Amino acid sequence: MLLKPLLFALSATLLTTLPHKALAQADTQGQLTQQIDAQVITEHKGTFNGERLSYTAITGTQPVWDKAGHPIATLHYTYYKKNKVKDPATRPLLISFNGGPGSASVWMHIAYTGPRVLKIDDEGYPMQPYGLKDNPDSVLDVADILFVNPVNTGYSRVLPEQDGTMADKQTLQKRFFGVNADIEYLAGWLNTFINRHGRALSPKFLIGESYGTTRVSGLAHELQNKQWLFLNGVVLVSPTDIGIKRQGPVKSANRLPYFAATAWYHKALPEALQKQDLLSVLKQVEAYTLDHYLPALAKGAMLSEQTRQEVAKQVAYFSGLSQQFVLQNNLDIPNHAFWKELLRERGYTVGRLDSRYLGIDKRDAGEGPDYWPELDAWLHAFTPAINHYFRHELNYKTDIKYNMFGDVRPWDRSNNEVGEQLRLSMAKNPYLNVMVQSGYYDGATNYFDGKYNLWHLDPSGKMQHRLRFKGYRSGHMMYLRRPDLTQANQDLREFITDSLKYNQSAKY
Repeated sequence: MLLKPLLFALSATLLTTLPHKALAQADTQGQLTQQIDAQVITEHKGTFNGERLSYTAITGTQPVWDKAGHPIATLHYTYYKKNKVKDPATRPLLISFNGGPGSASVWMHIAYTGPRVLKIDDEGYPMQPYGLKDNPDSVLDVADILFVNPVNTGYSRVLPEQDGTMADKQTLQKRFFGVNADIEYLAGWLNTFINRHGRALSPKFLIGESYGTTRVSGLAHELQNKQWLFLNGVVLVSPTDIGIKRQGPVKSANRLPYFAATAWYHKALPEALQKQDLLSVLKQVEAYTLDHYLPALAKGAMLSEQTRQEVAKQVAYFSGLSQQFVLQNNLDIPNHAFWKELLRERGYTVGRLDSRYLGIDKRDAGEGPDYWPELDAWLHAFTPAINHYFRHELNYKTDIKYNMFGDVRPWDRSNNEVGEQLRLSMAKNPYLNVMVQSGYYDGATNYFDGKYNLWHLDPSGKMQHRLRFKGYRSGHMMYLRRPDLTQANQDLREFITDSLKYNQSAKY
């Protein structure tokens, strides 16, 4: 039902409620601030990958219902679709999630694949005046894009119970806040969205960043097995362990290539390594990690003193740390110790999510950094931009706070089998391909762990041709660095087009 047309100088905006009972969402003070099942439509133009096109942006809310049909939450989303598409069955749909858990779908929205991106410098650092600019690298030329905010992130919220009270924490965890609860309700929500918007026939892709990779790995299985929606691709950006165990020596050893990348960036390696290209250095470190470092850590106290000294020397050589520091940590260097120690003599710490960023601690002494400089830099740029964007460019007006990070704790991490679920989905669906995208300077979800995921996602080796890895010279949000924004979108564009199998049977 059309409620009211609002005309703006740059775009025509329509506020509509969908053909359900009109319901309003209340904030914590009880003030009615937004419809829980409504949308705002604006029209835009842009040039993406050299193609000039017009597109529609639909941003709004759609409920989550319980089994009795009562709305228990409303999810805010933004949906971009190319205009004048003759056959939606040939137009891919890319569904995007961020992670946390508890993070809004803001990071990839206005910094990676969306049609508008942050005004930041070419290395990703914030600049004033804040704002957005066109994103010529967006994949909107090859796919429509849906950004979804899970419960309590962005403008998405839990709704009151039928008696007007709010559910307790235990109920909320069971419904929303856990590995499997998150996957289950989002799959149902997506099924509704896809059918509402006529996308049942379209090729479908999921992309998730950080914890979002756990989410989309499980969603591939849930959508296929419970909603009967089959995918063409899943993209894992800066992936978590996705339920694939990396404990003990494996977890420790896999850090070394990341240490080497960070030390190389900060020119902290010996000259023989420093003068080489990063990828050349990483090739050597990866080989040493698998062939020597991992077995040494596995042997632990069984190592001879001579071997212990040799391993310490080589780890120091590749990490930029002193041999003494490596020995003091029994060859096993924790991440937080590395972030504090690498540039200690220069008076700086390095970032966790992106170790190109430098921090200043109260004391140079200590075991770990006082704060994460990269996260503060990102919030510095993203927060004003996303609030301005929705209100003034997409004309979505609400008094509800946009949660960059929302309250979703405690999060139930039990029974996390999403890696196996993703493998099984690939086995059952010959169309389904997987790509990992990782930044070499990401210390939270390091790139070598991402490679390890791919090696162990399909132990049979029979689906390796459907897996691909792409690395970038930046951190967790690898797209913030300008050259990587272009390359990552191009890699994503090629992955989407390569995964389309029109008029080809889905069989082995």
